[in-house]
Amino acid sequence: MSDGTAADALFGLTPPDRVAGVLHELGLRGITVRHSMRELSDTPVERFDADQAHLAHALAIDAGTSGRGHRVPQLDTTRANTGSARAWVELLQALWTPSAVPPETAGRVRGLMAHNLLRHRLAPDFSSDATTWSSKTGTLLNLRHEVGVVEHSDGQAFAVAVLTESLVPASTQPGADALMAQVARGLRDHLRQL
Repeated sequence: MSDGTAADALFGLTPPDRVAGVLHELGLRGITVRHSMRELSDTPVERFDADQAHLAHALAIDAGTSGRGHRVPQLDTTRANTGSARAWVELLQALWTPSAVPPETAGRVRGLMAHNLLRHRLAPDFSSDATTWSSKTGTLLNLRHEVGVVEHSDGQAFAVAVLTESLVPASTQPGADALMAQVARGLRDHLRQL
């Protein structure tokens, strides 16, 4: 089960600054790791009652500043953990193909991603008898993300990174999740035909 507590247990063994250093040593420079998951998840939504969570989402949507800063520290790209879609795809490529990542480490991560229990976003569009979908989701306030690799029985594999920022102040948005999957699958289908 992938969650903040599990991630922080790992950060207890390898602190965020060391993780950042390892990524840099591996040539993966587009991901910034600055703090633990506990710090990341300490957002305004935890301070509101469940029936007022929409207020935290509204704050997340409306509190941005010029230069990609943000009044919510976890959304301020100058202080928060960050990564671009390209950076996540480069990490997935390093895990799925021979790279500087030790093979046993890459294999373990691939196995964990293949058995991830949270599979509600892209899995419906990428799972089938002829494919394997391995992924990791991420949600923080109005951000909904998923990165993964779809492997086809014919040997083709595609890394997918979908990073979204909602303008709707709601915690649950199944339509947004479905749209993420539909667009990602459409792009994969296009690449598969090339």
